[in-house]
Amino acid sequence: MPVEHDEEHFEGRLSHALHDVGDRFDPDRTALAAAGRMRGRRLRRRATMAGGAAGIALVGVGGALLVSWGGAPAPQPSASSVAEQPSGTPPAAPVTDRELIRTLEGLLPEGKFSEQDARGAENPEVPPYVHLVYDDGKGPAAVGVSLDRVEPGSDQARQATDCPDQALVPHDACDSTRLPDGSLLTLFQGYEYPDRRVDTKRWSADLVTPTGQHVSVSEWNAAAEKDAPISRSEPPLSASQLKELVSAQVWRGYVDSMAEDPDKPTATATPNAPVEPTVEAILGTLVPLLPKDAEVVEKGDDYSYVVLDDGKGRGYVQIDVQHGMGDVADELFGDDAETLPDGTKVAFRESGGDKGVDGAVMWTVDTLRPDGFRVVISALNAGTQHDAPSRETPALTKKELREIALSRQWEQFR
Repeated sequence: MPVEHDEEHFEGRLSHALHDVGDRFDPDRTALAAAGRMRGRRLRRRATMAGGAAGIALVGVGGALLVSWGGAPAPQPSASSVAEQPSGTPPAAPVTDRELIRTLEGLLPEGKFSEQDARGAENPEVPPYVHLVYDDGKGPAAVGVSLDRVEPGSDQARQATDCPDQALVPHDACDSTRLPDGSLLTLFQGYEYPDRRVDTKRWSADLVTPTGQHVSVSEWNAAAEKDAPISRSEPPLSASQLKELVSAQVWRGYVDSMAEDPDKPTATATPNAPVEPTVEAILGTLVPLLPKDAEVVEKGDDYSYVVLDDGKGRGYVQIDVQHGMGDVADELFGDDAETLPDGTKVAFRESGGDKGVDGAVMWTVDTLRPDGFRVVISALNAGTQHDAPSRETPALTKKELREIALSRQWEQFR
């Protein structure tokens, strides 16, 4: 998993991201920014009106929609509002900001609208979005829709169909279903700040079609996703209403109206680009390198992390393996970084981990080989970055972190 999710998850989404996740960790923002730019060159991330990680509103294939959220089915738009909207047929020109605002207002249940903001599809480098404040009489709430394309079967598509790991991003519910047309629909109930330092709720729905159209809807129980007082107990749209809104055919037509990005990478643009290792492969290499007295009690499925217990308390360990990071070496490694005889750069960082967790201690060893191959490992003195510390220091010593990051076992991924 690219290190952009370090700030969201551990070492500073990645992502993401991402998205987008500047509120999760204070440490190592330079490394995060550099890694984010690198990730941006590898994979075009969807624009989002929501704070929080880009992938947190999504889930894997094969689940069933939650039915316990309640709420009546979404009211159908009026005939007049439908008549004003384009069909699924691609518009003659890219959708404009005014069309996006009019469409969202027409698809929402009756209420008052304010603070409308949108960006049309005229700029191929920036996906379109629309955002407004909606009040159904029970309090104002921010609602946003973002549109983008993803390559079917790509990493980006997979990231758009993964639920966040509860150990990394606590949430109340996340589930998915496959629609009759083959699209994946995912519903998520979580929080703007996963550490719950502010109890702003964020609910979302994401739709990814077989042809790669990606529609994302987010809503909050406040008039803004951040820095606004909670104005209602829950966001205004129920699960069924979110489903109705994200599934509206008009959004797919707007995605089709987006101009092609001339800078979009092609399959032949980087024929020799190394394949990023899977989470399974990374953890399969990490575990044998761990101390024998440290039992692995949890493993990540979508993120490369483990939770260790050596009898002195649980400790969270995250590791990332990346290629092509040489061009941001100066931003990742300061003047005090160590340079080994073979040219590998090594840096150690210590921080307090997640915001608002007293006593948290996080140690990070970051390594960069001369060819841009990076291995970075972090350890925390708690079972997750949100939990109170379960031990005084991380389960791995600084020396053990260094030995793992510099192990020749990682050479198989270069």
